Amino acid sequence: MKISIEEINKELAEEIIIRCHEVDDEISEIVSKLKTEDLLLLGYQNDKVHRIKLSDIYYFEAVDGKVFIYCNDNVFEVKQKLYELEELCKEKNCFRASKSTILNIAKISSVYPTISGRFEAVLDNGERAVISRQYVPVLKNMLGL
Repeated sequence: MKISIEEINKELAEEIIIRCHEVDDEISEIVSKLKTEDLLLLGYQNDKVHRIKLSDIYYFEAVDGKVFIYCNDNVFEVKQKLYELEELCKEKNCFRASKSTILNIAKISSVYPTISGRFEAVLDNGERAVISRQYVPVLKNMLGL
């Protein structure tokens, strides 16, 4: 695969063009990664507002009516509901893993089945997340299994 980069004038809009014979899994993954980089979410922590890239987020979790963003070493509250985040991130490497959790598939280092048909994911930061039975097929589909 040939890769070309062309520097352009600051007045022109930046764009990425992919020329391919067919849109296969590799091309789809590249496009997904490019789209993931664009999404910024606002996270709240100690009366401060932080801009957080989706690529830095490990997972979202709803706890006691609030939704939190979990990054490598920080936790932020977010104003959106979990279903709104699911819709916002559905084409960007994220999937619903349980009633209260959305995982960033790019942050999963390994997955294995547990008792009762559930799966457990080990994230890059060592945390573990349970994937409910009803969401296991979604994960398998995303992983190409």
